[in-house]
Amino acid sequence: MTAAELIRSPQVEPSILSADYSRLADEVRLVLDAGARVVHVDVMDGHFVPPVTIGPVIVEAIRDQVHEAGGVLDCHLMVERPERQVEQFASAGADSITIQVEATPNVDYVVRMVHALGCLAGVAINPGTPVEAVAELTGEVDFVLCMTVNPGWGGQSFIELSPCKVRRLREVLGPDVPIQVDGGIAAGTIASVSQAGATLFVAGSAIFHADDPAAAYAEIAAAAGL
Repeated sequence: MTAAELIRSPQVEPSILSADYSRLADEVRLVLDAGARVVHVDVMDGHFVPPVTIGPVIVEAIRDQVHEAGGVLDCHLMVERPERQVEQFASAGADSITIQVEATPNVDYVVRMVHALGCLAGVAINPGTPVEAVAELTGEVDFVLCMTVNPGWGGQSFIELSPCKVRRLREVLGPDVPIQVDGGIAAGTIASVSQAGATLFVAGSAIFHADDPAAAYAEIAAAAGL
Protein backbone atom coordinates (compact mmCIF):
# COMPACT_ATOMS: atom_id res chain seq x y z
CA MET A 1 0.00 0.00 0.00
CA THR A 2 1.11 3.55 -0.62
CA ALA A 3 1.60 6.04 2.21
CA ALA A 4 -1.66 7.74 1.28
CA GLU A 5 -3.55 4.43 1.31
CA LEU A 6 -2.12 3.51 4.71
CA ILE A 7 -2.98 6.87 6.25
CA ARG A 8 -6.51 6.65 4.89
CA SER A 9 -7.04 3.23 6.47
CA PRO A 10 -7.35 2.48 10.21
CA GLN A 11 -3.94 2.02 11.80
CA VAL A 12 -2.34 1.64 15.21
CA GLU A 13 0.93 3.59 15.00
CA PRO A 14 3.68 2.61 17.45
CA SER A 15 5.52 5.73 18.60
CA ILE A 16 9.25 5.24 18.92
CA LEU A 17 9.33 8.04 21.51
CA SER A 18 8.90 5.24 24.05
CA ALA A 19 11.28 2.74 22.42
CA ASP A 20 14.61 1.60 23.84
CA TYR A 21 17.10 3.54 21.70
CA SER A 22 19.96 1.23 22.59
CA ARG A 23 18.17 -1.41 20.51
CA LEU A 24 15.99 0.71 18.25
CA ALA A 25 16.23 -1.52 15.18
CA ASP A 26 15.07 -4.51 17.24
CA GLU A 27 12.17 -2.52 18.72
CA VAL A 28 11.05 -1.37 15.29
CA ARG A 29 11.34 -4.91 13.94
CA LEU A 30 9.10 -6.22 16.73
CA VAL A 31 6.20 -3.94 15.85
CA LEU A 32 6.63 -4.34 12.10
CA ASP A 33 6.56 -8.12 12.51
CA ALA A 34 3.42 -7.72 14.64
CA GLY A 35 1.68 -5.98 11.77
CA ALA A 36 2.32 -2.27 12.26
CA ARG A 37 2.73 -0.40 9.00
CA VAL A 38 2.88 3.20 10.20
CA VAL A 39 5.72 4.05 12.58
CA HIS A 40 5.27 7.33 14.45
CA VAL A 41 8.19 9.66 15.19
CA ASP A 42 7.71 12.38 17.84
CA VAL A 43 10.04 15.32 17.32
CA MET A 44 10.41 17.91 20.10
CA ASP A 45 12.68 20.92 20.07
CA GLY A 46 12.85 22.20 23.66
CA HIS A 47 11.00 25.39 22.64
CA PHE A 48 7.47 24.53 21.51
CA VAL A 49 7.52 21.88 24.23
CA PRO A 50 10.16 21.61 26.99
CA PRO A 51 11.75 18.24 26.09
CA VAL A 52 14.20 17.65 23.26
CA THR A 53 13.82 14.30 21.54
CA ILE A 54 14.99 13.12 18.12
CA GLY A 55 15.74 14.53 14.71
CA PRO A 56 16.28 13.60 11.07
CA VAL A 57 19.26 11.35 11.87
CA ILE A 58 16.98 8.83 13.62
CA VAL A 59 14.46 8.99 10.78
CA GLU A 60 17.23 8.24 8.31
CA ALA A 61 18.55 5.41 10.49
CA ILE A 62 15.27 3.44 10.41
CA ARG A 63 14.04 4.57 6.99
CA ASP A 64 15.18 1.57 4.99
CA GLN A 65 14.04 -0.92 7.62
CA VAL A 66 10.52 0.54 7.70
CA HIS A 67 10.20 1.03 3.95
CA GLU A 68 11.50 -2.45 3.10
CA ALA A 69 8.76 -3.88 5.34
CA GLY A 70 6.12 -1.95 3.41
CA GLY A 71 5.72 0.65 6.14
CA VAL A 72 5.81 4.42 6.32
CA LEU A 73 7.33 6.96 8.69
CA ASP A 74 4.90 9.47 10.16
CA CYS A 75 6.78 12.40 11.71
CA HIS A 76 5.04 14.73 14.16
CA LEU A 77 6.99 17.98 14.54
CA MET A 78 6.33 19.57 17.92
CA VAL A 79 8.70 22.39 17.04
CA GLU A 80 8.53 26.14 16.67
CA ARG A 81 8.51 27.42 13.09
CA PRO A 82 8.38 23.99 11.45
CA GLU A 83 8.88 25.58 8.03
CA ARG A 84 12.57 25.74 8.96
CA GLN A 85 12.82 21.97 9.45
CA VAL A 86 10.38 20.10 7.21
CA GLU A 87 12.86 19.81 4.35
CA GLN A 88 15.35 17.99 6.59
CA PHE A 89 12.76 15.40 7.60
CA ALA A 90 11.53 14.89 4.06
CA SER A 91 15.12 14.33 2.92
CA ALA A 92 15.70 11.89 5.78
CA GLY A 93 12.83 9.67 4.67
CA ALA A 94 9.61 10.94 6.27
CA ASP A 95 6.50 9.88 4.37
CA SER A 96 4.16 12.17 6.27
CA ILE A 97 4.89 15.29 8.30
CA THR A 98 2.54 16.78 10.85
CA ILE A 99 2.92 20.33 12.15
CA GLN A 100 1.23 22.01 15.09
CA VAL A 101 -1.18 24.79 14.16
CA GLU A 102 0.01 26.68 17.24
CA ALA A 103 3.67 26.60 16.14
CA THR A 104 3.60 28.87 13.09
CA PRO A 105 1.53 31.77 11.74
CA ASN A 106 1.92 30.26 8.27
CA VAL A 107 0.12 26.92 8.57
CA ASP A 108 -1.21 26.84 5.00
CA TYR A 109 2.22 27.76 3.64
CA VAL A 110 3.90 24.93 5.57
CA VAL A 111 1.26 22.41 4.48
CA ARG A 112 1.90 23.35 0.86
CA MET A 113 5.64 23.13 1.48
CA VAL A 114 5.29 19.59 2.89
CA HIS A 115 3.29 18.53 -0.16
CA ALA A 116 5.86 20.08 -2.50
CA LEU A 117 8.51 17.94 -0.80
CA GLY A 118 6.54 14.83 -1.70
CA CYS A 119 5.15 14.04 1.75
CA LEU A 120 1.65 13.76 3.13
CA ALA A 121 0.75 16.70 5.35
CA GLY A 122 -1.01 16.61 8.70
CA VAL A 123 -1.89 19.33 11.18
CA ALA A 124 -2.18 18.85 14.93
CA ILE A 125 -4.18 20.66 17.57
CA ASN A 126 -3.45 20.70 21.29
CA PRO A 127 -6.11 19.91 23.91
CA GLY A 128 -6.71 23.62 24.52
CA THR A 129 -7.02 24.53 20.83
CA PRO A 130 -10.56 24.66 19.43
CA VAL A 131 -11.42 22.33 16.57
CA GLU A 132 -12.39 25.33 14.45
CA ALA A 133 -8.67 26.12 14.12
CA VAL A 134 -8.44 23.55 11.32
CA ALA A 135 -11.77 24.23 9.64
CA GLU A 136 -10.21 26.21 6.79
CA LEU A 137 -7.64 23.47 6.11
CA THR A 138 -10.05 20.64 5.33
CA GLY A 139 -9.27 20.66 1.63
CA GLU A 140 -5.53 21.07 2.11
CA VAL A 141 -4.42 18.44 4.65
CA ASP A 142 -4.23 14.67 4.43
CA PHE A 143 -5.19 14.14 8.08
CA VAL A 144 -5.67 15.98 11.37
CA LEU A 145 -4.09 14.99 14.69
CA CYS A 146 -6.14 15.61 17.83
CA MET A 147 -3.81 15.49 20.83
CA THR A 148 -5.37 13.53 23.68
CA VAL A 149 -2.72 14.67 26.17
CA ASN A 150 -0.75 17.88 26.39
CA PRO A 151 2.24 17.48 24.08
CA GLY A 152 5.76 17.02 25.33
CA TRP A 153 5.95 13.91 27.48
CA GLY A 154 5.24 10.25 26.93
CA GLY A 155 3.28 8.20 29.43
CA GLN A 156 0.66 10.83 30.30
CA SER A 157 -2.91 9.90 31.21
CA PHE A 158 -5.56 10.11 28.51
CA ILE A 159 -7.74 13.23 28.77
CA GLU A 160 -11.22 11.87 29.43
CA LEU A 161 -13.03 14.52 27.38
CA SER A 162 -11.01 13.65 24.27
CA PRO A 163 -13.75 11.56 22.59
CA CYS A 164 -16.07 14.57 22.73
CA LYS A 165 -13.45 16.69 21.02
CA VAL A 166 -12.82 14.03 18.37
CA ARG A 167 -16.56 13.94 17.71
CA ARG A 168 -16.67 17.73 17.25
CA LEU A 169 -13.63 17.55 15.01
CA ARG A 170 -15.33 14.94 12.84
CA GLU A 171 -18.29 17.30 12.44
CA VAL A 172 -15.95 20.10 11.31
CA LEU A 173 -13.88 17.96 8.95
CA GLY A 174 -16.65 15.88 7.44
CA PRO A 175 -16.44 12.15 6.80
CA ASP A 176 -13.39 11.96 4.55
CA VAL A 177 -10.43 13.47 6.45
CA PRO A 178 -8.67 10.91 8.68
CA ILE A 179 -8.43 11.85 12.35
CA GLN A 180 -5.37 10.77 14.30
CA VAL A 181 -5.18 10.67 18.11
CA ASP A 182 -2.05 10.67 20.23
CA GLY A 183 -1.64 10.50 23.99
CA GLY A 184 -2.67 7.88 26.51
CA ILE A 185 -3.85 5.53 23.77
CA ALA A 186 -4.05 1.97 25.09
CA ALA A 187 -6.37 -1.03 24.99
CA GLY A 188 -8.63 0.61 27.56
CA THR A 189 -8.98 3.98 25.83
CA ILE A 190 -8.80 3.31 22.09
CA ALA A 191 -12.42 2.20 21.64
CA SER A 192 -13.81 5.52 22.89
CA VAL A 193 -11.93 7.63 20.35
CA SER A 194 -12.53 5.07 17.60
CA GLN A 195 -16.27 5.28 18.18
CA ALA A 196 -16.00 9.09 18.12
CA GLY A 197 -14.48 9.05 14.63
CA ALA A 198 -10.71 8.60 14.94
CA THR A 199 -8.99 6.16 12.57
CA LEU A 200 -5.28 6.59 13.32
CA PHE A 201 -4.10 5.71 16.82
CA VAL A 202 -0.62 6.58 18.09
CA ALA A 203 0.50 4.43 21.03
CA GLY A 204 3.93 4.67 22.61
CA SER A 205 4.43 3.56 26.19
CA ALA A 206 1.44 1.18 26.02
CA ILE A 207 3.40 -0.76 23.39
CA PHE A 208 7.09 -0.30 24.04
CA HIS A 209 6.93 -0.34 27.85
CA ALA A 210 4.96 -3.58 27.84
CA ASP A 211 6.70 -6.88 28.61
CA ASP A 212 5.72 -8.07 25.13
CA PRO A 213 5.43 -5.11 22.71
CA ALA A 214 4.13 -7.28 19.87
CA ALA A 215 1.34 -8.68 22.05
CA ALA A 216 0.55 -5.18 23.33
CA TYR A 217 0.26 -3.90 19.77
CA ALA A 218 -2.11 -6.75 18.88
CA GLU A 219 -4.25 -6.14 21.98
CA ILE A 220 -4.60 -2.42 21.21
CA ALA A 221 -5.47 -3.10 17.57
CA ALA A 222 -8.06 -5.67 18.62
CA ALA A 223 -9.63 -3.23 21.08
CA ALA A 224 -10.24 -0.86 18.17
CA GLY A 225 -11.65 -3.63 16.03
CA LEU A 226 -8.71 -3.61 13.62
